[in-house]
Amino acid sequence: MGTNRQPVCFLFDNGSLRAASTLSLRRIASGLRARLDGTDVRAVSLLHSSTIDAAELGGERAELLEPALATAAARGENDFVLLPLFFGPSAAVTDYLPERLQALRKKFPDLRVRIARWLVDVNAAGDTRMADILADGVRRATTGAGWNRPKVALVDHGSPQRSVAAVRDFLGGQLRQLLGGEVAVASMERRPEPEFAFTEPLLADLLRDKIFGQGEVVVALQFLSPGRHAGPGGDIAEICAGAMRAQPDLKIVSTGLVGEDERLADVLAERYRERLKG
Repeated sequence: MGTNRQPVCFLFDNGSLRAASTLSLRRIASGLRARLDGTDVRAVSLLHSSTIDAAELGGERAELLEPALATAAARGENDFVLLPLFFGPSAAVTDYLPERLQALRKKFPDLRVRIARWLVDVNAAGDTRMADILADGVRRATTGAGWNRPKVALVDHGSPQRSVAAVRDFLGGQLRQLLGGEVAVASMERRPEPEFAFTEPLLADLLRDKIFGQGEVVVALQFLSPGRHAGPGGDIAEICAGAMRAQPDLKIVSTGLVGEDERLADVLAERYRERLKG
């Protein structure tokens, strides 16, 4: 247990096959540990990451949440807070995780597990902390490019859940208030069925329209860690490069990732503490 005997905190993301994502998760967990005065914070993933070669991770293999919980419970630990490194109510948090915990409790009936909230509360209009991180990223990218007032496209992965798309739209509205100017939201991808049209516009389509298909555009990445989609060589970078090849008068720069900002740990610490209060 942690030195102050607080419940163990499992900070978890969805998981990735890329080492950079796990290394980012571990760095965020380290920052959170400092905010929580030494509480035991362990970085784990729901899926995928355990297949990464340990040599790419400083010799320490990535752990998955369910087996990590089972191992901890087997050695007598039984009080945990599971802290999602997710912007919104992904099905991984609201559906998949509770199902796995139900199965785990059959083996460890005394297990005490509390799931904390995700990062963004769409009902808390006055809480602009995540939007502040995104806005500052836009400002840095704008200054670095030597631009004055570019258009801004906030892009997330794209989700089949309206509640997750609502988080993107909520952050987009906050960005408009913080930055002014032309701010649009977009998704990297969507499912093809018509019932998922709420995910639109796709970033590739937005960068072809009459407003965002020309001039200076900052793509604000609503992503926490580097991986297959965001970061160097990711899908977002390829979409942007393709748009600029097709439209020579279009100039695009992207922001850094939200997980690179130290202020993220403050929000995570608050989510952990509020879960302790029930």
